[in-house]
Amino acid sequence: MAKGVTFYFMRHGETLFNHNGQIQGWSDAPLTPKGIEQAKASGRGIADIHFNAVYSSDLLRTQDTLRYVLEENHHKDHYQVQLMKELREVYFGSFEGLPASTLYDAVDDHLLAAGIDVKKMEKPLEMPKLLKLVKHLDPQHLAENYAEFWDRIESGLLILLNKHAGTDQKILIMSHGMAIGNLIHGLVADFEGGQPLANCSLSIVEYREGQFRLNSFNQTDHFIE
Repeated sequence: MAKGVTFYFMRHGETLFNHNGQIQGWSDAPLTPKGIEQAKASGRGIADIHFNAVYSSDLLRTQDTLRYVLEENHHKDHYQVQLMKELREVYFGSFEGLPASTLYDAVDDHLLAAGIDVKKMEKPLEMPKLLKLVKHLDPQHLAENYAEFWDRIESGLLILLNKHAGTDQKILIMSHGMAIGNLIHGLVADFEGGQPLANCSLSIVEYREGQFRLNSFNQTDHFIE
């Protein structure tokens, strides 16, 4: 069998913004005590895995989460964490730090004015349309639309593939909920997704012979208290 590479994507632990229901893209907030415990529990669940390389978004919440995760790992003395801005969460521009309801109410009002009742939609607004609308609604239009977001995330993935494809290595990547979810949606055929990623959950993707395969999504049953 041809050699591949396995990526272990982990979302960061709960932050103060998560707890308070605030918009959190590139803005940072500290991990809550619960977030720290999530990181440790997730770390204990994968303590025996020897990762060949470890990457993280350069935002503080991912770096802090990764530190707690790696403290539990039996091979922690061998790791050198590499930070990548490409792995950041979606940027929400002027909405950063505001209550999430502020953004979603603005989206609902805009759609309703266009004759679309969100409450009657059979499924949520697709991410490309949502991010395009968020950029439009941002007074300064600084928020990322989907093309900008995807180009950044994809460029980071290509860096990792160019370095690790065909090595049979295990790569740990600490990132963010929307970043991971949309990356998997863009790579894995027939992946529906939809559910938000739990804090410190694992999503495991294997790349072999030019194909991506999802081995696990939003996994939390590995947590060890």
